[in-house]
Amino acid sequence: MAKTLEDFDLIEREAALIAQQLDIPPCPAILVKFNEEFHAPHPDVRRLAALIGTDIGLAATVIKTVNSPFFGLSQKATGVEQALSILGLRASANLISGLLLRSVFPAGSGKAMQRFWDNSMRIAGLAAAIAVRLKEMNRDAAHTYVLFRDCGMLVMLRKFPPYADIMDQSGHIPGAQFTRIEEARFQYNHARVACALARSWSLAEPLCGAIFCHHELALIGKSAPTAEPPDKKLIAFGLLAEQIAALHVSRGLCPDWPGAEDFVLATLGIGADDIVALTQDLLGIAA
Repeated sequence: MAKTLEDFDLIEREAALIAQQLDIPPCPAILVKFNEEFHAPHPDVRRLAALIGTDIGLAATVIKTVNSPFFGLSQKATGVEQALSILGLRASANLISGLLLRSVFPAGSGKAMQRFWDNSMRIAGLAAAIAVRLKEMNRDAAHTYVLFRDCGMLVMLRKFPPYADIMDQSGHIPGAQFTRIEEARFQYNHARVACALARSWSLAEPLCGAIFCHHELALIGKSAPTAEPPDKKLIAFGLLAEQIAALHVSRGLCPDWPGAEDFVLATLGIGADDIVALTQDLLGIAA
């Protein structure tokens, strides 16, 4: 197992090994079938809706989520097919992936898991609101990225019980430093593991690349010329959402922010004053 993050393309060769050694949960069967239909030459919304309808709990959650204030839709869905039509197929695939991720790693399975989901859902809630205000960001992709970005921690927590002892450090030291600690103790780091899981669940390649690089900005330009590059805007957006979430709870600067601020501002085309305005505007959301 490589101990460095020098080569982005190394994750291609490691993915199968990571899945085998860390027991990464396989892509749920219902998502496999959904993705097969989604990637068909002429995907059929009715067939997709019927597939989701085979899982009553998932169907109900899809409708409830689409009708929630989070999406802010003017028309309410009364069934799965209508919900998918309102959202669009890519947005629907991302939504279902996120819902299934939470079912695979339930919050009630331990205190560390609960803390992870409390924090992730708080930031994900902010992410959607920020994306609306930035206008050029895809709200659905941003929300999915924030949910999956650190999900490697959940895999490592389930595989290595002692991981819970260092997991909370992630909010207090720079991410690159934290990944070095992970590799020293467990041979893996959560960004690599999360990327492997996202790929195995058929998430879009630029999003998977953004997950891989989110603590190592220098890796963004290291992908092979033939590969789809990591989505720089998603990486910058995730850092922004995390920083605004920290300001909301009076935590000051996130550990990654001093080294990432210029990248975030340049990539998203915003200024420091815009961040202050966003923070004030979003007070009360996901607090």
